This record gives sequence, C-alpha cells and structure tokens, in this order.
Amino acid sequence: MAASPAKQHLSRVRAAEESARRQGSAPVNNASEYELHMMKLQDHRLRLKQIQSGEAKGKFKAEILGDYTPYLQGVLQADAGGDDEVVATLMLWHIDAGDFAGALPLADYALRHRLAMPDRFARTTGCLIAEEVADAALRAQIAGADFDAAVLDATTELTAQQDMPDQVRAKLYLAAGRSVIRADDVDDNPPPFDQLVKCVANLNRALELDTACGGKKDLERAARLLKKHAPPESTAEAPQSIAADGNGETGTGPAPDAGTGNAGDPPADDGATGQS
Repeated sequence: MAASPAKQHLSRVRAAEESARRQGSAPVNNASEYELHMMKLQDHRLRLKQIQSGEAKGKFKAEILGDYTPYLQGVLQADAGGDDEVVATLMLWHIDAGDFAGALPLADYALRHRLAMPDRFARTTGCLIAEEVADAALRAQIAGADFDAAVLDATTELTAQQDMPDQVRAKLYLAAGRSVIRADDVDDNPPPFDQLVKCVANLNRALELDTACGGKKDLERAARLLKKHAPPESTAEAPQSIAADGNGETGTGPAPDAGTGNAGDPPADDGATGQS
C-alpha cells in the first residue's frame, strides 16, 4: 500500500534534513530515514533474487520505485552529498525500469558529489551510467522501439568528463547516431539536415573510439542521406567519414570495417546492472 501524502512529505523532509547534516563523503550513521530505506532496499533485493527473468525484474523495479520517491526527493533537495547506497542503487533501478526522467537527476547528483558505488559494482559511477543508458537505447533500437535521443544527449553531457573504456563511450555515440536514421522510411522522409550532420559526427566518433562497435553500415547510410539531402550551398561543408586506424591516427575517407560488433549486449564485467 502506498504511503499517505502526509507520510511521504514527512519522509521527504527528514531525508533532506539528514542529508544536510552529513555533508561530505562520510557514510551515513544513525540516520533513521536512511536506515529505514536501506531495510526496504534489502527486502526488495531478496525479492529480486527470486525472479529469474530480466524483463520481470525490470517490471518489479518499476512497481516499487515509488516507495523511495519521497526519500530521493529529500536528498536531491538538500543537495549535500555523502555516500548513499539507496541513491546509488535506485539510480540504476530507474534506468532498468526505463524511467530515465527519474534516473538522470540522480545521475547528476551522484556525479557532482562523487558518490561511490556499492562494492558489488566493479565499474565506476560514470561508466555505469553511460553503459546502462547506452545499452538500454541499443536494445530498444534493435527491437524496433523508439528511444528518446534527448536522454542520450543528456547522458553524453553528464559523463563527458568521466573516465571509462573507449568501447563504453562508443556505445553512447553509436546509439545517438542510430536514433536519427532508424526509421524505415528515413530515405523518403529524412530528418532535418542539421540532425544528419550530428548523426554522421556521432557515428564517426563511435568508430574512432571502437572500430568494432558495429556502426559502419549506419555511417554509410547516414553519409548517403547527408549527401542526398544537403542544400546546394552545404555540400562542400558536409563532414567527411573519419575513423581511427590501427595506430590510433585519424584521417578522412571511408571508415574501416567495423564488423558486426556486440553493441547493445549487456556488460559482462560485473553483472551489476540493473539486474542486481
């Protein structure tokens, strides 16, 4: 049963007060609202372990996110920082549930305050955010579903200064590029020219970072569309295909064979996504 509005308000206020009292990076001690939500989190983790289906786990997470909303709102309102396992975990659970409007403010908070991820996660906070969003987008695109390009743009901006493997960052650029040209009728109904320019740039960047990302055919298609639909005065300014060679150098010309790639496959380093 959902908490009453009054109880939600009280939880939000207490969370804000407690978060403000523990500024810095020290772990939470004797914080009743935090402990309450940690107990709730442990209970939900136990229930998740009884579910084998990844899809069913995502649905379960979507159902219980509201239980944490007042607490998360209070922490974001205080904006005080301090390691918080509830915030770190719920940030990923929002991604798993497809609630990116709820995930991105938590991601911004986690990165600005340098929140550490729980020990069970091998990847850094920035890497987790980038890879989980990119993988969600690529899976949706493979399934023929839409994915909000604004979420990819926001994630790319949020994680721009975060250290991560090049292959992970390439996924973000690949997904962003594909989001522009994924429609079946894109040849007859192309996106605006400026979007095509950005699409080619994103796909070029993906191949620069990881030649095996699987974006070669996407780049070829985007480049053809760009050339076909460029205004006469813009033809000479259209970006060239750029990709890194085996020595890390860049140059113009056709992109190297990127193979089929495994973009969109779930990460195998720690199993820490969202099915945790």
